[in-house]
Amino acid sequence: MRISTKGRYALRLMIDLARRPGSSPVSLKDVAARQDISLKYLEQIVGLLSKAGFVHSARGPQGGYRLARAPEDYTVGEILRLTEGNLAPVACLEGPENHCERCDQCGTLDFWSGLYAVINQYIDRFSLADLVEAEQRKEQK
Repeated sequence: MRISTKGRYALRLMIDLARRPGSSPVSLKDVAARQDISLKYLEQIVGLLSKAGFVHSARGPQGGYRLARAPEDYTVGEILRLTEGNLAPVACLEGPENHCERCDQCGTLDFWSGLYAVINQYIDRFSLADLVEAEQRKEQK
């Protein structure tokens, strides 16, 4: 499993928004400059986040984006699943049912299922607020 730049940049965007709480929206141009990410790429990512209700947008000269919920109400897992899709390590685990004709005799299925469970438990254990705190700790050093 490899997380793409879309997933990594989505997390960076969400952290940036979380670090600027309040009523005024954050300009995507400012986020792009702070995070050193292409504005065009951020526009694609924020569109996905906005459509899913993760962020709210405001138009106009003072427009921009802000989180739809408190940072502690987002898990890293839900952000990554939105941007990356299913995080299953093998194709047969991507759907609700395993349709592989070899699943009954597959010697590796339990291993892959266990890995998938560990991945999900790990990414769901961390909130956006946790990542904000980690970034702030690193900046204080």
